[in-house]
Amino acid sequence: MTIRTAEMERLQELYEERENNLVFLYGRTGMQQHELMQRFLEGKKYVFYSASECSNDMQREFFANCISDSCQVDIIRNDYETLFNRIKSGEASKLVLIIDHVENILKKDDAFMDNILKLKQKKLYPGPVMIVFMTDSIVFAEQDFPELMENRIKKFDVILKFTELKFLDVVRRFPHYSVSQSIEVYGVIGGVPEYLAHWDDRRTLKENICRVILKEDGFLHQEAHRYLSAELREYGVYQTILASIASGREKLNDIFLYTGYSRPKISVYMKNLAGFEVIGKVSSFETGGWDNAKKGVYRIQNTFLNFWYKFVFPNQSQLRMMGPEKFYDKYIAPDIDRYFNNTFQKVCMEYLELSSAVNQLPIRIEKMGTWVGKKGTIDIIAQDKIRSTIVGMCSWSEDMFTYDMYERLLKNMKDAKVKSEYCYLFSAKKFEDRLIAASKEDSHIVIVDMNEM
Repeated sequence: MTIRTAEMERLQELYEERENNLVFLYGRTGMQQHELMQRFLEGKKYVFYSASECSNDMQREFFANCISDSCQVDIIRNDYETLFNRIKSGEASKLVLIIDHVENILKKDDAFMDNILKLKQKKLYPGPVMIVFMTDSIVFAEQDFPELMENRIKKFDVILKFTELKFLDVVRRFPHYSVSQSIEVYGVIGGVPEYLAHWDDRRTLKENICRVILKEDGFLHQEAHRYLSAELREYGVYQTILASIASGREKLNDIFLYTGYSRPKISVYMKNLAGFEVIGKVSSFETGGWDNAKKGVYRIQNTFLNFWYKFVFPNQSQLRMMGPEKFYDKYIAPDIDRYFNNTFQKVCMEYLELSSAVNQLPIRIEKMGTWVGKKGTIDIIAQDKIRSTIVGMCSWSEDMFTYDMYERLLKNMKDAKVKSEYCYLFSAKKFEDRLIAASKEDSHIVIVDMNEM
């Protein structure tokens, strides 16, 4: 397991405070938040309750049984005021009360939250207590939870989201891989800790994809269905839209023409996918060249689902008949290198973010994004508070980063009406001698070899 040091330290800081705390932790499945919580609880007194989808009466009954077993107390009544009066650590140490899948209570029973706030305010159990809500439902956490809490959300000391690991964490996770091999992993399964745990850095990219994704008993073979169906209904409609986007139909009208679904229907389903962090609208970095920017473009931002709906979903019949190895050679290998271009761009942005954080850039980055034009794209635009600008171009699949490519970037900058103090040029392979010479003569041009990242 990759230890999330920052999250662990924040929880420990709260625990060591003498005041009562109320914490909300959330993250999509696979982020290993439960494993982290188990480590956090080592040596501490705690009550852990996983809420079920059931009636309010049954929920309180189950909760009462949990508290009775954990705290070794008898409970006659199972209303929440009584339950929280009966919890105890058995000593002077702080008690940790964890309610997992908390949405199953919060959505149904107002009395629960009322008494949680009493507990925090020491109106029930008098001892120090740290109350932790947990959920793996992104939709609940970011849409329903704020609406349910309203002003009570101010009572939470911390709201902490478990996000995917960054590329640097992936590199550390696979010591037997080169930087380029780690980028390939990052491009297939992203930074989901549970996915990374099933990848073997003593095997090749092909061997891992065949073993983990393509084989019928592979850990991720049914992951697209499992992940989407957990919170979304009409699964077939969502699959159709995702396959359309993965095939390059990235605008609403293109999806409409391809699927035959009405535009209002597509809009609703796209909104749901965005709320579930599966897709995102590509918003070009704000520059003066708005008229030349491409608008209304959507991309699949969930890394694994993007890979699945690009390569596997459209060709499942062939996979069944050909087997993983032959399928990989025919349907994945020819396009996989070009596919990693977007991954490399993401890694380069993370490199700039990290370099800025440790003061290794000429500017301190405040905002960063891309510019998607009608005739070309600027991979990276980054600015500081006073709008000093870095633009970046990333070359993964090309054999050489040429001077002509640099001139193409300059043309795209004219279309975007953006000027920059520095151009950062990233290559996964090598740079043309003419470009290397230009970078030595002009400090405005900075070339970055992938292996230096």
